[in-house]
Amino acid sequence: MREQLKNRLRSLKSEFEAGQKMMAELEAKQANLRDTLLRITGAIQVLEEALREANESDLAENEAVPVEAANAKTEVV
Repeated sequence: MREQLKNRLRSLKSEFEAGQKMMAELEAKQANLRDTLLRITGAIQVLEEALREANESDLAENEAVPVEAANAKTEVV
């Protein structure tokens, strides 16, 4: 009986150590994934802002072109 208890104790300690190792690996993966997601979020924000600025620039150019074209036509005529 005593030998069975010692064997079971060794087995449980081994499982516990394996579980701790797996937990540490998963925590490291979680931290890496969190960092990756933060970088992706930052990149998304930068691209959205760049697109917003490009759209605003395009709108400003489109509004200015007809006025310039109209002035050019009146000067030529």
